[in-house]
Parts: sequence; C-alpha cells; structure tokens
Amino acid sequence: MTGERPDVEGARQKAAELLKKANVPGAPIDVHQLAEFAGVHVLFQEMDSDISGMLVHDTDGTMIAVNANHHVNRQRFTIAHELGHHALHAGHPTVFVDNMMVHFRAESLHGPHVRTEIEANAFAAELLMPESLLRQDLSTQDIDVFDDGSLRTYAQRYQVSLQALTIRLSKLGLIQGVPDER
Repeated sequence: MTGERPDVEGARQKAAELLKKANVPGAPIDVHQLAEFAGVHVLFQEMDSDISGMLVHDTDGTMIAVNANHHVNRQRFTIAHELGHHALHAGHPTVFVDNMMVHFRAESLHGPHVRTEIEANAFAAELLMPESLLRQDLSTQDIDVFDDGSLRTYAQRYQVSLQALTIRLSKLGLIQGVPDER
C-alpha cells in the first residue's frame, strides 16, 4: 500500500523467529542452510554485474538465484535479503530482482517497492548479524567507528562486509563515534 511505513521491527522479529526455529547456535550464520530449512532452493549463476540476486516463486517451488560473480559476503547478504522477501512479502509479485547498486537505508522513505526493500534489508541484517549475538559479543568491549582492527575481526566473524557491520552496529547503537542521524 502506498504511503505505508516500513515495518522494520516486524522484519527483524521474523528473522529472529527463523533463527530460533532453525536452532542456529551462533555466528557465522549458515544462510544457505537457513534458506533450505525455509524450503527455498539456492542457485548460484552468472548474472549481469549490477544484479545481486532474485527470488522466484513458481509451480516448482521457491528459488533464490545469486550472482556467482559477487564476493561471498555479498552473496550471503543477497541470500538473506531474498529470504526476507520470501518471509515477509509472500503476497507480492512472484519475482523480486535486486540490483546491488540500489541501497535503501533511509527508513523515512515511503512507497511499496522502497518499503519492501527496507524490510528485506532489515530482515537480512538481523539474520546475518543477530542483535542478541552482537550484544553478547560486545558486552565486554566498546567498539569505535575508527577501530578498524576490531571492526574487521567482527566482520570476519559474522562473514559480512565491513560496511554492513558498521551500519548494523550504528543502527543498534553499539558503536562509538558515529554521528546521530536524528
């Protein structure tokens, strides 16, 4: 529905429910296995460089196609993002194609397409970097946005990009030195 605000919290809760249902023990999250657990087949194939992946629902089931040429961290986020579309937007179009060059981060944007992308990104972030695990990992350490060594260590632990981790930590208020966006 046009003008409807993204349900970021609902998306995060759905991801947390999937992690709990699949009994995921900790990081790094095996997102490929989670997709299979959710009944979604994952296929890696060559695509145009500006396409990260797509989700296809058809009579044979549901499939996530991932760009085989992208970095493994990007592929992991793509699988999680497309799995978010599967979990959150089942009543929407039968094909979601995601262009890696489009980044929807401003949660104040409106519109059905932008809303679904924001929700799928929130789902993916929670799936790959669960808030509970991040809070547990950082319970004894403050991390600064300029602490490149620690950020890289955690990015490797969660098998995500440095940028994805920094954005996630910032949104959760778990990183020092980031200006307040409000």
